[in-house]
Amino acid sequence: MPPNTTASSGQKPGKSGRKKGRKARLFLIVLVLALFGGVAYGGYWGVSTVRASFPQTKGSLTLDGLSGPVDVKRDGNGIPQIYASSDEDLFMAQGYVQAQDRFYEMDVRRHMTSGRLSEMFGSGQVKNDEFLRTMGWDRVAKEEYDKKLSASTKKYLQAYAKGVNAYLKGKDGEDISLEYAALGFTNDYKPQEWTPVDSVAWLKAMAWDLRGNMQEEIDRSLMTSRLGPKQIADLYPEYPYSRNKTITQEGQYDSVTGSYVQGSSTTAGSGTQSTSGTGLAGNATAPNGLQSQLSKLYNVLDNVPTAVGVNGNGIGSNSWVVAGEHTITNKPLLANDPHLSASLPSVWYQMGLHCTSLSSKCQYDVSGYTFAGMPGVVIGHNQNIAWGMTNSGVDVTDLYLEKITGEGYEYDGKVLPFTTRKETIKVAGGSTKTIVVRETKDGMPLLSDRDDELVKVGKKATVDSGAPDRGDGYAIALRWTALDPGNSMDAVFQLDKASNWSEFRTAAASFDVPSQNLIYADTNNHIGYQLPGKIPTRSKGDDGSLPSPGWDSKYQWTGYIKQSALPYEYDPKRGYIVTANQAVVDKDKYPYTLTTDWGYGTRSQRISDLIEAKIKGGGKISTDDMRQMQLDDSSEIAKLIVPKLLKIDVADKNVRDAQKLLEGWDYTQDADSAAAAYFNATWRNILKLAFGNKLPKELRVKGQCLNVAPVDSTGPADENQTVRECGQREADQAQPDGGDRWFEVVRKIIDDQNNDWWKAPKTRLDKAADNRDELFARAMKDARWELTAKLGKDMDTWSWGRLHRLFLKNQTLGTEGPGVLQYMLNRGPWKLSGGEATVNATGWNAAGGYGVVWVPSMRMVVNLDDFDKSKWINLSGASGHAYSAHYTDQTDKWAKGELLPWSFSDKAVDKSTSDTLVLKP
Repeated sequence: MPPNTTASSGQKPGKSGRKKGRKARLFLIVLVLALFGGVAYGGYWGVSTVRASFPQTKGSLTLDGLSGPVDVKRDGNGIPQIYASSDEDLFMAQGYVQAQDRFYEMDVRRHMTSGRLSEMFGSGQVKNDEFLRTMGWDRVAKEEYDKKLSASTKKYLQAYAKGVNAYLKGKDGEDISLEYAALGFTNDYKPQEWTPVDSVAWLKAMAWDLRGNMQEEIDRSLMTSRLGPKQIADLYPEYPYSRNKTITQEGQYDSVTGSYVQGSSTTAGSGTQSTSGTGLAGNATAPNGLQSQLSKLYNVLDNVPTAVGVNGNGIGSNSWVVAGEHTITNKPLLANDPHLSASLPSVWYQMGLHCTSLSSKCQYDVSGYTFAGMPGVVIGHNQNIAWGMTNSGVDVTDLYLEKITGEGYEYDGKVLPFTTRKETIKVAGGSTKTIVVRETKDGMPLLSDRDDELVKVGKKATVDSGAPDRGDGYAIALRWTALDPGNSMDAVFQLDKASNWSEFRTAAASFDVPSQNLIYADTNNHIGYQLPGKIPTRSKGDDGSLPSPGWDSKYQWTGYIKQSALPYEYDPKRGYIVTANQAVVDKDKYPYTLTTDWGYGTRSQRISDLIEAKIKGGGKISTDDMRQMQLDDSSEIAKLIVPKLLKIDVADKNVRDAQKLLEGWDYTQDADSAAAAYFNATWRNILKLAFGNKLPKELRVKGQCLNVAPVDSTGPADENQTVRECGQREADQAQPDGGDRWFEVVRKIIDDQNNDWWKAPKTRLDKAADNRDELFARAMKDARWELTAKLGKDMDTWSWGRLHRLFLKNQTLGTEGPGVLQYMLNRGPWKLSGGEATVNATGWNAAGGYGVVWVPSMRMVVNLDDFDKSKWINLSGASGHAYSAHYTDQTDKWAKGELLPWSFSDKAVDKSTSDTLVLKP
């Protein structure tokens, strides 16, 4: 039986007789819109259709399994604060409430993590399911649940699942959301009960999107088809340690104790981890045939549905904490804004979890951001501490070449058998498909088995003389820490109730994957930072930057960095800590190679400079100062390039008029700025001419064709030598993406007027560029006419926001469904300020265009003096229901840089409460 209800304004009628009526109404929507284009009329009926699936938010409900009453208090934005008298009741209610708002999203996520998207969406998802089954996220999650997680964590996961299932009881799909009603026309899919493993598996999806440098490993290998080692090195410069500060600055590795020590004066000494090397038995280039394989592997990876990021590209975040000595409250302030792909609904879900009385029976009083489908709070604060996260980018993935012989693979001169398993994929409206997954002894799945061409390495593959005969080719296997069972779910609950620095670090030690930069503040006026994670060590000569030979044991992982050796910082003398994906620790102070692919520190250094300017000016930092810092959209690359652009003598009057836009520009990228529009167009064309047109087709934008110079050349070529090649990568994943790696590439050569990278061949309309200024002049001209085509000839109408727009799209039917559904489910556009590698990181891909690709997915500022004076905002809203008032009710404020009040105390929550629902046992 469905839960009992008492009368209230949010009460739902009985279910009898609704199913046929709802399907008939939805059919009417589709029919009316298809035949007459009656968008407004169709929208009216759409609201009527989905209203019955809106959550009850007032009155009371009876839920079997509760031990006592639970209050669910929602504010004017529909954000819930839950009050219970036991841990199990708290998390059961969390499951119920999240399912009310977001069950369709939760269901899609669990189908993704388990490789079962085809069950919902049909044959178009079979390839994705094959790949996801090969990695086996749900299998690892089940092993974690069965063997690794604590008894209390399992109890909370079970309670959460019980709450979700209480919501599902007695409901069909169309009772839950519009999307299920739409699926009902082509699929008899029915939502199934939620399990604890469904929640655990979502952490694997999060880890996948934050997996580190796997993409760079692929890209470097692909580059070898057209570029030599020196040229590739130019495009991956070393982190600028002398200019952009690392996260930790007051500690280093102590070789005597084997631990990281703050304030130690001992030298780093020697560790077991390599600090140089290339993989591939020391070769600086990848096997030629591997390039074809990796290109196809990239396509497979690119098609995996985005979980919380952009499939590993462009992932970033800002987080910083300022000690009380520098704030107006004399207590710490902590800010966080993770940069993830724009999704609808937002990947984050805001809520509070409160015990009516803290005791051993009920231990939580926490508020913040979590994921729909997962109990607890991932980022936020409790009554004693606050914490934030940014992606550390440490290298926890490696690709291995495997020599297949018969039914096994070669390893140290022997042939070892694969471990195999069969996976059966059910397909809505189609035939069931069975695949065989092969894994090595280390549990590394063969990703190349998911595409026939991935099994083959080219006949001319270049490896060293010790490599086994190529035969029919090498396969590709993946080693990734997240494929080993861990206990990250334990860490979530430990963080939520940690009361001090020691307990915080204990919780961090359980955070196996993904490895995140964790920052900390507490009400006792302490601040801190901890790098957690299961981070592999490698043998000397292998730094994980390129695929390694799997047949040689010396390239296997040698272990993991012990927790005590991971970098941290506590109450540093400077009085603040900034993490924005920059290097964690100076390479001279640490013996382990955490990665070769840090972010380059543009955002982190800008944040540090803003904090320092305030401190040195004698000021104290306020909550609003922290918010204003989050909105800083100053372009660091513009500061470098614009002075040189202004010195170029431009003959064309129209281009010269555009050039004048840059005179007196303050380098800020406001949405209404014409100068920002023109500069970013110029920057995009500089990148295209200097670098993009010289990259292999596998990295360039799909469908963009050009005549390219011969292999191993960055300069112009004789017309008779060029070949026609068309790009193969999706626009938002192509290179050069324009991020701060490219800032550093240009910075290295900016004063070398005659560097080969500044040379560009002549075209039908342009003469060859032989130096920097000639290439810059051509880029300014191309930018002028590009914007004329996009924005019009009148520069007075130009603005950055007209180019730089955000569209929010429902991640399933909003991208692949019929146009009618896309109209009903999607929202936008919004014209945005900010840009690539700015603090206000509304990222765009310079190779593909100006549209917003990733965003600050939420923003928060925590006030440790008075939690009720903290502020927060989400990208969209609390609800996943397309016509709910809370579907995108926060987006306009988010786009303007505003923050909402964040109530925490009982008094503040009561004052902000609009609706109260009582859940009764």
